[in-house]
Amino acid sequence: MRTDLGKARLLFWTFFKIGAFTFGGGYAMIPLIQREVAEHHHWLTEQDILDIVAIAESTPGPIAINSATFVGYQVCGTFGAFCATVGVVLPSFAVIYAISFVLRQFSELTVVQYAFNGIRAGVLALLLKALLSMYRQSPKGAAAYAVMAGAFVLTAFCGVDAVLVILLSAAVGLVSSYLMKRRAT
Repeated sequence: MRTDLGKARLLFWTFFKIGAFTFGGGYAMIPLIQREVAEHHHWLTEQDILDIVAIAESTPGPIAINSATFVGYQVCGTFGAFCATVGVVLPSFAVIYAISFVLRQFSELTVVQYAFNGIRAGVLALLLKALLSMYRQSPKGAAAYAVMAGAFVLTAFCGVDAVLVILLSAAVGLVSSYLMKRRAT
């Protein structure tokens, strides 16, 4: 029990740091989650992280919270899921709560607007890093590239709901995997 409590405490502080020092939402947190969970603490493998991100994207709710919950559960069960989730949410909640009192007074200041422009640029870089990392770990092949291109076109240009695109992508993945496995036998 002591080890589980210590691991749960470490999960809380790990995700607290991720939540406290990441701007730009859940997608910007993915590289930090991957580094902390797979590379630094060795709780899960890179493939586990990729799977967790895929599941977190396709379940309702913010990806950072879903990822923290799934990682926490894998590492330390239900209590670990609770600790990781509270850890990732608490910094944002505290900051938003504090900022809400003063934001209206300062939002028109030029320096604040410049700061937010800089933060947006940094977030874009983090998102591109997450995209590149996920691309490197994803399976390659004609079917994967077709799904990727189709999903992009459907969401970016045709306005198709992302949930429907995820479901269609999953169906294409299942069918193509089945066909590849069938050809191999």
